Amino acid sequence: MSRSPGVPTPDELETRIAELRAAVRRAMAAGDRARARELRAELRRAETAWDDAVLGDGTAPGARRGEDDGPRGLLPVREQVHQALTLLGAPAAPKLIGSVYAAFFPGEIPGSRLTSLRRDEERSFRTAPYARPYYLCAALTADLLAPARGLLTVSTWPLEQRVVGPLSPRTDFLTSALRLAEHAGRGTPSPDVQRLLWRFASNIPGAVTGTVGTVDPAVLAEAARAELDVHRAPDRRRRESAAARARKRLDDAEQLFGTRLRALRDPGRRPAINGETDR
Repeated sequence: MSRSPGVPTPDELETRIAELRAAVRRAMAAGDRARARELRAELRRAETAWDDAVLGDGTAPGARRGEDDGPRGLLPVREQVHQALTLLGAPAAPKLIGSVYAAFFPGEIPGSRLTSLRRDEERSFRTAPYARPYYLCAALTADLLAPARGLLTVSTWPLEQRVVGPLSPRTDFLTSALRLAEHAGRGTPSPDVQRLLWRFASNIPGAVTGTVGTVDPAVLAEAARAELDVHRAPDRRRRESAAARARKRLDDAEQLFGTRLRALRDPGRRPAINGETDR
């Protein structure tokens, strides 16, 4: 698909989105709420531009399928996964990635193709580091900096976003719920999107206000944001600490795919339980 000169590509927009998220966190940490609000508004504009670039002009999330299924249905699996993860904005399990893609994009991701995807990505990186604009890589456990079982991330995300600690499964769940609700709220959610949103809403206090199986995206977003405000700061501190250790102790490949050769445990922290990194 041709692109007008000067229009950012999805990869450029994703980089900008990551920069803006980091800038929002810095502004909040500095107590500059006015600047944080400005940056959040710019972040929303960048996310809307990403929607337009990936979903197509005039195609809202969950729009009718079949009218534009041609080329997009033929996307490589790694690009399909990348689209779904970018929409979620947090580490996710293959099952959730497939559900999100099926709800918001044309076509489906074959489950069998996801089994060896991360291993293929690691092999590609180790053969030719940084040859691709992004890699689909593992989330890293905060205590051991090892691959978190069954969670995929995107290499262009900040390391803090790719590390998971004890509170991360809940904060990532709420982050994904918020992002999906905001995207769905820009159009009329399809039945598939409604079913997906219901799965999130039924596990968030205050997110369900109407008929069973139907969700108001605005209500879901508000409920997810309210609970996220409670958990975000302690989770971020743990993730930042683990990310700092990873930068000091891991090479480039290990920062993306984790280490199995040695246990880089966080002193004074209890080991993570498997269920803490599963979703």
